[in-house]
Amino acid sequence: MRQLLNILAVGLVLACGGAHASGKVTCDSGPKQGWQPQAKLEESLKGQGWTVRKVKVDGGCYEVYGLDDKGKKVEAYFHPVTLAPVPTKK
Repeated sequence: MRQLLNILAVGLVLACGGAHASGKVTCDSGPKQGWQPQAKLEESLKGQGWTVRKVKVDGGCYEVYGLDDKGKKVEAYFHPVTLAPVPTKK
């Protein structure tokens, strides 16, 4: 029963998250209860010298808009569970 609920939860997240996805990335991120807070990602990036302007969810990933440590404008994606960078499709 628990496995069925997990499968349904993942399906729901993918269905909802995919509706607004840009198509650049998708993350197999599971239920939002397992995600790390956006604030933790922001603090980590700020500690690396980034200026974070906006964080939103796109394709089940955290999408970050801002400036990197060199002052370059970036749109970057991070896995919401691991907070690891996610490569984008070109």
